[in-house]
Amino acid sequence: MAAIAPAERHDAVAEMPDELRADVRLLGGLLGQVIAEHGGADLLADVERLRKAVIAARRGETTADEVAGMVAGWPLDRAVQIARAFTCYFHLANLAEEHFRVRVLRRRDTDTVPLRESLAEAVQALRGDDRLQDLVDGLEFRPVLTAHPTEARRRAVVTAIQRIGVQLEAYNAPGGGAAEREEAHRRLLEEIDVLWRTAQLRATKLDPLDEVRTAMAAFDETLFRTVPQIYRSLDAALASGTGTRPPLARAFIRYGSWIGGDRDGNPNVTAKVTREAVQIQAEHVLIALESATTRIGRSLTLAASFTPPSADLRAALAKAEGDHPDLVSEMATRSPQEPHRQWLMFVATRLAATRRRDLDLAYRSPSEMLADLRLVQDSLRGAGAARQAYGELQHLVWQVETFGFHLAELEVRQHSAVHAAALEEIAAGTLSERTEEVLATIRVIGWIQERFGVDACCRYVVSFTRSSEDVAAVYELARHAMGDRAPVLDVVPLFESGQDLDNSTAVLEGMLKLEPVRRRLAANGRRVEVMLGYSDSAKELGPAAATLRLYDAQAALAAWAADNDVRLTLFHGRGGALGRGGGPANRAVLAQAPGSVAGRFKVTEQGEVIFARYGHSAIAKRHIEQVTNAVLRASTSGVESNTAAAASRFRGLADQVASSSERAYRALTEAPGFPEWFALVSPLEEIGSLRLGSRPARRGLGAPRSLDDLRAIPWVFAWAQTRVNLPGWYGLGSGLSAALEASGIEELRSAYREWPLFAAMLDNAEMSLAKTDRAIASRYLALGGRADFAEQVLGEYDLTRRIVLEVTGHSRLLENRRVLSRAVQLRDPYVDALSHLQLRALSALRASGDLSSEERESLSTLLLLSVNGVAAGLQNTG
Repeated sequence: MAAIAPAERHDAVAEMPDELRADVRLLGGLLGQVIAEHGGADLLADVERLRKAVIAARRGETTADEVAGMVAGWPLDRAVQIARAFTCYFHLANLAEEHFRVRVLRRRDTDTVPLRESLAEAVQALRGDDRLQDLVDGLEFRPVLTAHPTEARRRAVVTAIQRIGVQLEAYNAPGGGAAEREEAHRRLLEEIDVLWRTAQLRATKLDPLDEVRTAMAAFDETLFRTVPQIYRSLDAALASGTGTRPPLARAFIRYGSWIGGDRDGNPNVTAKVTREAVQIQAEHVLIALESATTRIGRSLTLAASFTPPSADLRAALAKAEGDHPDLVSEMATRSPQEPHRQWLMFVATRLAATRRRDLDLAYRSPSEMLADLRLVQDSLRGAGAARQAYGELQHLVWQVETFGFHLAELEVRQHSAVHAAALEEIAAGTLSERTEEVLATIRVIGWIQERFGVDACCRYVVSFTRSSEDVAAVYELARHAMGDRAPVLDVVPLFESGQDLDNSTAVLEGMLKLEPVRRRLAANGRRVEVMLGYSDSAKELGPAAATLRLYDAQAALAAWAADNDVRLTLFHGRGGALGRGGGPANRAVLAQAPGSVAGRFKVTEQGEVIFARYGHSAIAKRHIEQVTNAVLRASTSGVESNTAAAASRFRGLADQVASSSERAYRALTEAPGFPEWFALVSPLEEIGSLRLGSRPARRGLGAPRSLDDLRAIPWVFAWAQTRVNLPGWYGLGSGLSAALEASGIEELRSAYREWPLFAAMLDNAEMSLAKTDRAIASRYLALGGRADFAEQVLGEYDLTRRIVLEVTGHSRLLENRRVLSRAVQLRDPYVDALSHLQLRALSALRASGDLSSEERESLSTLLLLSVNGVAAGLQNTG
């Protein structure tokens, strides 16, 4: 059974670090005070009754039926308040865990031994490898932010939590006086009161530009400052003397974005939205660059008598004075005999002009600004001020190289069927509004390139690419839209289904024959990008079969690239949830097929993952270093040869797992009546009411007739709510069972030890199984009135759990991941509370009896609040 034994939970509580326990108790106590002040002591007493009841149920001291009876006895408005209380508690518990993680990272970073999975550790491990410098020089990490609707929290809730975090840090700050600590305590109570009084549910649906502005918060608050710290870490690892010499580390991170560009299935993303999205991005990055340049310039109070400017800098200042006499004269008056300061303040003024579109002063491109920064760097170095040349000023250079004037490359995505329909209409001479929109989008890409450069927007992703004709269609549409002035386009095929993954190299063969592709390859150094879709392949094939099919596609594509002298970048469309290709990113990199990484890794960062990974500078730095560490290691010949040997040895076993797991998965998901049953046992229909994003949850209207109608995100999200987490493990047990019968347990254990892909697949399934609760799940599955489906799901769960434990050698789930195991054990009872509240609402809404509009509205509110709370408790949605 998945239920946690009382002793295990007691051990988890005992092992909880004192600092973390203190923060959870502090925040929980303040929340209790706020709840009592707002709703009275009776409300707090009911919250406590439910909290103690679910813990007692875990211990076997009461039953789930008794808990359900307690929940059913409350008036609906009281149940809603209690759901809000548990949801707020999880927000605060998550915050406490984040702050504890930051403290641990900071403590570990003071050790003389490099932090595990850091850039320093990777460089140290590769120090004797002849390819180290080549790997560093060719290193690329391209995270692409997407607006996939998996962030269940409102932006107002996120910012309220961030403000609480600031006060928690102040409260725990070492060396603070009693008055400072008391003020931080008062402010904590104030901000928690705001969180309690803030509506957890969105009243209106997000539009695409709301999503753009939300993502900008991660840039403003974290990414802009964090990126140069990462380059500095790499530079320090490569050689001593960082900050006093020209850097050995180059800017290797390039952010991308689909937010405002991804129109596949989202009619709300128009050409106008795409244009405005890139303008919003540009506004944010130009403000950030202007502020940083001004700050550094003001601090560069170096007297010319001590730090004489170079002849080139003097000439540049003289020319600037000739072109803008009043402006430069004013700067000279403010900073007499400080030419380096004058020059940087002039650069800041030009950035402001760039933002205002003042063509007399504006920079035409980031390369012009970089030339101005390197001019002052060279002058400082020539004057013996190397620390000034390669300290903060180098951070600014790295920021310009990383973000340019556009912040992130805006990528356009559209479905291949839309392009085919547009070409048919053009041939017939009857253009619909949708076709006009396709052509307008291409014209906007041209405008973006003219305004911000080709790097700002040139990738065009084609969903459901079936043949090279789907790629050719984009170039043909570009010709119709703009003729000879068509923008530069790198058309990226996206392979999502099992059949498309199998056919991927054949499509690329056809692409190489296209004249626009040949021209582009000649111009870009024969670079080709291919996107692999994890979500839809997993929804179609099941997690195990999809994992292995994706691996085979990667291996085939890498071999094809080598045969055709192509520099291939694989773009991994991974979600945050385990059922959509999620899991630890660094382990995912190391599990890739040999030759498929080659120093380059591009991946989507979706929904709640954006703030989880980029909401705090220390965590963002750690995440990027872990991924980059894995990219460097995965690209070495030693790792590649070991992975290739393991893949070859266990090929037959993998085929057995894949085929048997896919049969078991399809036997369930393709059975008659399964989509309707799924809609009954989960809050699938209601999830759309959460208004998570601007994109529709499904491709059609009404209940899904088949899983093809349903997008991968609500599929995974709904199963997580039921505590089943089916997309993360279903079918794996049947696959392992077949392999066990054919090859024996020792062969499976050898595969787990020696093949990173197999280990990652089982470890991810183990995490998903650990977040599954069989007892609660069975209550959801019973709502559908199909005992056969329920028995099928629970039977596969029992089989998968048993064999995964047998293969890994663990006595219980997550035995070797104590921190995660402790978090799951401590959270489960509180998630149970929300699940019981959700089950009450879901059961009533599914019942055939008549409900008044007021009752239906209250039940819907309760259901959606509980959905929000369970997502916070499980720390993932879709």
